[in-house]
Formats: sequence, C-alpha cells, structure tokens
Amino acid sequence: MDLKNLTISQAHELLTAGKISAVELVSKYLAQIDSKNKELNAFLSVRAEKALVEAKEADKKIKDNKASYLTGIPLTIKDNILVKDEICTAGSKILENYKAAYNATVVERLGREGAVILGKTNLDEFAMGSSTENSAYGPTKNPHDVSRVPGGSSGGSAAAVAAEMCLGALGTDTGGSIRQPAGFCGVVGLKPTYGAVSRFGAVALGSSLDQIGPLAKTVKDAALIFDAICGHDPLDSTTVPNHTRNQNRIDELNIGDLKIGLPQEYFEAEGINKDIKEKVLSAVKWFEAQGAKIKEIKLPHTEYALAAYYIIQPAECSANLARYDGVRYGPRSEAENLMDVYTKTRGQYLGAETQRRVMVGTYTLSSGYYDAYYAQAQKVRALIRNDFEKAFEEVDVIMTPTSPTVAFKIGDKSNNPLEMYAADIFTVTANLSGICGLSIPCGQVDNLPVGLQILGPWFGENLLFKVGEYYENYKT
Repeated sequence: MDLKNLTISQAHELLTAGKISAVELVSKYLAQIDSKNKELNAFLSVRAEKALVEAKEADKKIKDNKASYLTGIPLTIKDNILVKDEICTAGSKILENYKAAYNATVVERLGREGAVILGKTNLDEFAMGSSTENSAYGPTKNPHDVSRVPGGSSGGSAAAVAAEMCLGALGTDTGGSIRQPAGFCGVVGLKPTYGAVSRFGAVALGSSLDQIGPLAKTVKDAALIFDAICGHDPLDSTTVPNHTRNQNRIDELNIGDLKIGLPQEYFEAEGINKDIKEKVLSAVKWFEAQGAKIKEIKLPHTEYALAAYYIIQPAECSANLARYDGVRYGPRSEAENLMDVYTKTRGQYLGAETQRRVMVGTYTLSSGYYDAYYAQAQKVRALIRNDFEKAFEEVDVIMTPTSPTVAFKIGDKSNNPLEMYAADIFTVTANLSGICGLSIPCGQVDNLPVGLQILGPWFGENLLFKVGEYYENYKT
C-alpha cells in the first residue's frame, strides 16, 4: 500500500471495505516512523505496542459496524497534550519524567472515535518558539529540506504529517504554532476559535491565547478531526456551550457569493518575500475568476499586534510556568534553602528561550510596569479585535500569507529572538482576537511550501473548511 497520497477519508474507505485492517495500516505507519524519525526527530516517543492494541480494538469496531471516520486512523499528539500513562515532556527537561495521570479531553474524544495514537511529537519547549529548535530534545527537521526548520512550535506534528508518518496530528496554537508549521511543511493546519475546543489536559502557555487544533493532509481530513474534538467541556470553562460544527453548516455556499478581504497591512509588511506574496495573490485571483468578490480592507492596528502579543504571552507564560519549581514536577536541584531550590532548578532545567519569556513576563506584570506594558497591550488587543469585527461586517473571510518567508535554515535565527518572533507576524492577530484561522498549501517558492492563511469570524470553522476545499479541489 502506497502511503504517499493516502488521506483519512481514503483510509476509512479501505478499512470499512475490508481491503486493509487497522492493524496493517498502523503497522505501515510505525514502519515509516522507524525509517524516518532518526533523521527528522519528529517523534519524542512512540507507543508501538499500545497502538497495535488500539488497532485491534478498531478492527473489532469496524467488523461490528460501529466505526466512525476516525476508527483505526493513526494519529499523533503534540507532546504538550496529555495521553494517559505516557510521558509528557512539553519539550522540556523539567518534565522529562512526568507521566500523565489522565487523558486530555481531546485525546479522550479521539479515543471514543476509535482513533489510534502512534506517539508524541516534538515541539519548542513549552510551545515557545517558531522553529522547533528550542526543544530540549533536539530540533525537528523539515521533510522537504532537512537543513531547514519545520516551523514551530508544533513542528513535530507538521513534519510527521508531511513525512507520511501519520494520517493526522494534534498541535497547539498560541500565536501561530499550528498554522506556521503547516505552511512551512506543506500541510493543512487549523487554529480553532478560542472556546471551540477544550484545552483541558494541555500544558498551559498563554491561557487567553492557547487553542488545540488539527494538522492533516487535506482540508476535509482536518475537518474530520475538528468534528471529533470540538464542543463544550465542563472541565474547561472557556469552551462555549453546545458549540459544534453542525450548528454552523453552510454546505450550500456558492463561491460566487463569497466576499474575500485582502488586508493591505499584511501584503505591505516589511520583510515579506515577494514570491510568497505573488503565490498568495495568485490563489486569490483564482477565487476571483470563479466569481468571488475581492475587497481591499484595512486592519489598522495590525502593526502593533506583534508587540502586544510579546507582552501578553510572556506575562501569561510567567504565571503558568511558576508551578515548575522543582517541588511538584520534574527533577530538582539540590540547595540549602527553598528559594535556592527554585532558582537553581529553573536555571538548570529550563531552556534559554523559556527563561527569557518568563523574565520578560514577570517584569511586565511587576509593580510599576503593569499599567505601562501589560494593561496597554490589552487595550491594543481590544482594538485588534474591533478591527476584525468591522472587517467581517464587510467580508466573509480574509486571506493573507501564513508566513512572510519560506522555511528558514536551522540556526539562521536562533541567535536573534526578535527576528524569530517576526515569523509570527501574520498569525498572532487570530490568537489576540480569538478568531479561527486555516493554513492550506498554495504552491512553492524555491522548492519549499507556501501557506495561504484564511481567517474567518468567530466559530466560522465550517466556512473556512468550505473555502479551503474549493481551492484544494481546484488544485487536485
């Protein structure tokens, strides 16, 4: 069986038709991991024996006609999402021996569907980064060019999907950490609306920004995973009651009725690769040729988004990471008093980028600086949200590049944090405002994938899927 272009939908058809068993399918992907992971370092752990047990259970469900679209489908989970009885490192040495006592809600929901979990994928430490170079367990490499990064922080998940090591994956997106690696690796990635998917069981980074979402080969596959994991969860008070994709069905959408917004601020941004700009505009022109209405719009506070994000996110990160102190989790440095235990443990077991953001966040939340920095950033955030509210009164979706450049060389930006942060320039606004965003492939520049980002209104995931599928079907 050729895995090269196999999708979740196709695998489901093969499984339900009895042309292949879940055990055979999972065994194929375990062999792929065994063959490729040494070079790519996409997986931090592989649960081969448990995956085969789950595959046998899936085969029984299929035989009993109790299968869903995800029954027997081999998926992977970013290693900051808990899978019961598995180590969850969050890419950090401070959690290298932490074994999860329970499943995250999203993992529990995938389990109910009969999905098979192959293992846990690599990430920037505590999901802080845009390249997966910040992992304490070594960088992940881009399957299209192993000298380049896969993006971050969900780089392991994106690389695993792109390298045919799984049929889909879960990642987390705090400032672009699903969409940017999806763009760099040439796969589909969805950042859901804030509140659409439970975060219970995910290692917290920025609690007002984090969302769990799918990465997959096609838009339809991403939609299938999203369908399984979305919805209200009493264990996460930020989830919206009774929200499911079915509430917002728009299957009858005619492309000729579609209104697409092009924000000038994104296409005129400093540092954008002109060839990427042309690729994205070429995709937009295709929509226009099909009858969609194209409208230039303004998101005037976009220029302040990156600065606001890198005040709010470190502030929330500093609070969330306070629990990793050498007492409750992970290894501990020996010291004569409790304060030294805290400082030595965190100094020894947290990486440089994590320490940097904790210090910045602590500073901005401290007395005398809170009003000058954090409070001002929250005001900017409100203005950015208002920009999108006004824009979606005029258009249905907004299209932009996912990233200003293609995947860069490993090591190129690791010594320049500000240049690394700029990789998130087109993605952070969705997290600040809480809207949903989808990255889909739209060609290549210098033989490297380019991502088209489609932004939708709050709880407009189904609209994004429909628009994304229009373009995807055209390309194929």
